[in-house]
Amino acid sequence: MAETSGLLLDTHVWIWLMEQDDRLHLTARQAIDRAAQGPYGVHISAISTWEVGMLAVKDRIRLSMAPLDWVQTALAQRGVRLLPLSPEVVIASTNLPGSFHGDWADRMLVASCRLHDLALVTADSRILEYGQGHHLKLLKASSPQG
Repeated sequence: MAETSGLLLDTHVWIWLMEQDDRLHLTARQAIDRAAQGPYGVHISAISTWEVGMLAVKDRIRLSMAPLDWVQTALAQRGVRLLPLSPEVVIASTNLPGSFHGDWADRMLVASCRLHDLALVTADSRILEYGQGHHLKLLKASSPQG
């Protein structure tokens, strides 16, 4: 991973981190901890707060507390910064270089990273594949086999 001004956590990584899920590889967890203690911090996109709520409502995730309480607690962690969806991010998400899939939340995350010089921490295979085209700085969140 190239030096950046911080990390942006994909929604599933944020959930894994907060729920202490074993799918988050130790290397990624250590990088997140270092970033949280550093000057640039760990960023969470506003779109991820929406995704957490939607996943909880659809029973696709089980959180340790009610979704709003979970989000507020997770955003209050040391070194965590909420990254808003600016008009620049929203428009940039419509015109990403290379070939990127249509999931608009993923597009917002990628555009946010590109505009704010952040590395995305993810285990999403489609995003990891996209990153091979050097359009995005990435940190793989799962084990090398996973």
